[in-house]
Amino acid sequence: MPDERSRAVVQTREFLVELSRDNSLPDRVRRDAKFLLRHFPTRDDVVMAGLIEEHSDTLPIGVLGPVFSPAITK
Repeated sequence: MPDERSRAVVQTREFLVELSRDNSLPDRVRRDAKFLLRHFPTRDDVVMAGLIEEHSDTLPIGVLGPVFSPAITK
């Protein structure tokens, strides 16, 4: 479901942030987490993508169904 996918993406970003700041982890793990965060969507990006998909009746982006949802609840 799009809302579950959206929530998982947001929570994964939060997890990567935690990893990148945890000084008890090896440098490589923190460095890799920081690298991934550079390319990972923010919560606002996910919400915006969900809003675009939700209101894009005229665009051909819904062929596979919605990917994200603007409704993200923890």
